[in-house]
Amino acid sequence: MNVPLAPYASLPRAGRRHSEPEATDRTPFQRDRDRILHSAAFRRLQYKTQVFVCDEGDHYRSRLTHSLEVGQIARSLCRSLALEETLAETLALAHDLGHTPFGHAGEVALDRVLADCGGFDHNVQTLRIVTRLEARYAAFDGLNLTWDTLEGLAKHNGPVAPGAALAPVAALDRDMDLRLGTWPSLEAQAAALADDIAYNNHDIDDGVRSGLLCLDDLRDLPLFCEAIAAVEARHGKLPPTRLIHETVRRGVRAMVADAVAETRRRLAKVQPETADDVRMAGQALVAFSNSMAETDQTLKTFMRERLFHHPRIKAESGRAGIVVADLFGALSARPETLPPGWQRRVDGTRRTARIVADYIAGMTDRFAESEHARVCQGDRVPE
Repeated sequence: MNVPLAPYASLPRAGRRHSEPEATDRTPFQRDRDRILHSAAFRRLQYKTQVFVCDEGDHYRSRLTHSLEVGQIARSLCRSLALEETLAETLALAHDLGHTPFGHAGEVALDRVLADCGGFDHNVQTLRIVTRLEARYAAFDGLNLTWDTLEGLAKHNGPVAPGAALAPVAALDRDMDLRLGTWPSLEAQAAALADDIAYNNHDIDDGVRSGLLCLDDLRDLPLFCEAIAAVEARHGKLPPTRLIHETVRRGVRAMVADAVAETRRRLAKVQPETADDVRMAGQALVAFSNSMAETDQTLKTFMRERLFHHPRIKAESGRAGIVVADLFGALSARPETLPPGWQRRVDGTRRTARIVADYIAGMTDRFAESEHARVCQGDRVPE
């Protein structure tokens, strides 16, 4: 059943960077979503690390499955709030396109080697992909997405202070006036909060399934202690795989319900009448309550200390950082070892470093491993 959109929901407002006829059978936001889904960068997320390197097992989440889960949660939030579901889903599906192989370890390694060239940020890289690097269309580089989608990606974490925008974002803002100092749309805010909800719950799910966390660890955590108690009260003793699934789905549901209630409270207080009123509200309107925000921070601290800093994960991250740094050094020193299409982009200036970084950032985990073996001439990486 179609529910009328709220007056402050997003409607396509300013077209695309490159003029083209709009589709007759899809809305502009559906077209954006479809372009993301059909992009090579999206397909590569299937073999990019979320927490566990892809060859650890077939049941752990990758960047692709994480993005799909974020999209589902974002749509749920928007459906409850009468917002534009497809825009939120599009932003959710695109939000991790700029991630490197091996997750955050790869990003840290690229940021370090690019310190003299502006560093590396996966959110900025996402914008580079959708506006430039995804070069398949005859009439333009990138995916030629709508203003609203580009705005949501640029303001992924809220307003960007004057002068704080990195060069690619500043250039895009000059071209399209993304109003970087304002808040993004409610749909963009919903996608960002859905990301938090997804990794707070699903990374813990993967951690338990891996054996690095145990279910008893969750009994002392807010949100999960109540969820486990509710599951056991209803179903009695369950096998661990069923218990963690039932626990996590209740965690997701509780966070979504809290976010919807708090967002409705904030909307009632601010009373925006248009999407532009949302941008000028001076605060996030899609948000957790104070108590759930505290729970959110507790869960993040727990995952950082007990999962992301686990010796096994740290060992994998250390090795991944070496692979990325080795690749950057070898390809920068010998750009003739790049594939022909990438060689043609090299012009002998400092742009070589950024071109090499673009090439590495687009790699999957396993391709990065094979390229390391090829271009680093068998250099050993510590086990």
